Amino acid sequence: MAEPARLAAAPDARGPAAGGNEGAVGAGRARRRAFSPLLRRILLVNVLPLAILVGGLLYLDQYRSSLIAAEVESLRSQAELIAAALGEGAVRDAAGEEHRLMPSLARQMVRRLGRLTDARARLFADDGALIADSRGLERLGGFVQIEVLPPPRAGFDWRGPLERGSRALGEWFARGEDRPLYHERAEQRAEDYAEAVTALGGDTGQAVRIDSSGGLVITATAPVQRFKKVLGAVMLSESGEDLEQTLFTVRLAILNAFGVALVATVLLSVYLARTIARPLLRLASAAETVRRGEKRAALIPDLSARGDEIGDLSAALRDMTEALWRRLDAIERFAADVAHEIKNPLTSLQSAVETASRLSDPAGVRGLMKIIVEDVQRINRLVSDISDASRLDAELSRVKMTPVDLGRVLAALGEVHVATKRPGDPRLVVVCEDGRRPETAGLVVNGIDIRLVQVFRNLIANAVSFSPPGGTITVRLAGRDGWIEAAVEDEGPGVPEGKLEAIFDRFYSERPAAEKFGTHSGLGLSISRQIVDAHGGTIRAENRRPPGGRPGRAAGARLIVRLPRADAGR
Repeated sequence: MAEPARLAAAPDARGPAAGGNEGAVGAGRARRRAFSPLLRRILLVNVLPLAILVGGLLYLDQYRSSLIAAEVESLRSQAELIAAALGEGAVRDAAGEEHRLMPSLARQMVRRLGRLTDARARLFADDGALIADSRGLERLGGFVQIEVLPPPRAGFDWRGPLERGSRALGEWFARGEDRPLYHERAEQRAEDYAEAVTALGGDTGQAVRIDSSGGLVITATAPVQRFKKVLGAVMLSESGEDLEQTLFTVRLAILNAFGVALVATVLLSVYLARTIARPLLRLASAAETVRRGEKRAALIPDLSARGDEIGDLSAALRDMTEALWRRLDAIERFAADVAHEIKNPLTSLQSAVETASRLSDPAGVRGLMKIIVEDVQRINRLVSDISDASRLDAELSRVKMTPVDLGRVLAALGEVHVATKRPGDPRLVVVCEDGRRPETAGLVVNGIDIRLVQVFRNLIANAVSFSPPGGTITVRLAGRDGWIEAAVEDEGPGVPEGKLEAIFDRFYSERPAAEKFGTHSGLGLSISRQIVDAHGGTIRAENRRPPGGRPGRAAGARLIVRLPRADAGR
């Protein structure tokens, strides 16, 4: 007995020993990580769209173009105003003389009017010579140009790197623009600037150039006229510093909003990852512990209160673990039962063989040989039934269930019983409680037809073995509240008191005294219950009581199979 039990337990015991390396790998998979890969993915999914959105906002191409257009329009309006003022106040207007700009008066007016705007104002004569420059001081030998420097900043200049970054970003975005380079000669003339030439032709002009540092230079020109005669051209120019400052302010506001959104996104991502990754790690660690078989207690944490998919996973893993332990317990009990049942005929067989080797009486040897043949047949029957029982779980989980007409199945079994009935065997009657014929009653269940046939063949065979000669076995069919009940009744001695559940145990056998020992393996009713349970039904036994009979005396046994009806939404 010890050897079969040891062999049966070997597959379960092999896990921690033979699979030690695999367990180490699994433990590595379930280990805690300093930075969860799931958190990285969540951060990537959440931060990347935000970064793309912010990148698109920082582009500001249309806004930048509108600022440049507005600045050009503003400079042109100012140039027209200054040109009109010069045409009225800086022109020699004597009778009989040609109208001309007065250089000295024009310089004063350009300098004073240039103070009203941040733009640099230059005045060109009609011959293209530079007359006045608002950012130049007239000295002996020429002009001294004035450059306005930004005010000094005290302390750490945190805006400086950001401004430079914004400027570099603007230059990178504008790298595809075809802007002419702004170049200023020492002795400037109107011909150096196309827009000034346009103004000397009597029309306004404008241009947007790039200086040597990559900044914008915006210019606008307007003609100085007196009675429609062009006397000169006013050119206002302005760097793109104010425009860059405006863009920087907008970009800084976007970056501030992005920073707040980024912090919120990261915090929410970390929270989301912790609510997902941590319980998943706990479930993985618990599952690894169960796989190794280190502890028998239920280690899967109960997270079903979360009410989400992780809670569902936790409940499913707990149910699976419980089912696994039940299956392992069943395997161990089954192995012990098999060892016990096989040991009995083996012991008898060994004793008969040893005795036969010492006997010289032919009659005694023939008797022992008969015993040996019966024991071998019993072992063969046990092995066949055990093999069928061991394959049953896998088959029931693999085979797809289909509609089975239970009335037709039982009617066919009744016909088979009539065809194979021997003299003295009980007769079999299949009836419906509502009076209809079983094959037309429409009592359909979802199941595996061959296994349902096996259940009722076992029940009918069990009833035949207990029925008296010439008795009657009745199979009653009924449909009740979405269920179909099939009761197999015999007229035998019934089930001993206290054994109504024990008869469904494996290898339980309590046969009639007249029946030959070893004819049944004791697995028939156990297999029947296993099949019925897999179909979502129940099977139970009870004793029939005769009307007016003595209390405690049975008129036969009744085994009731209850299966869910196919049309009841199962």
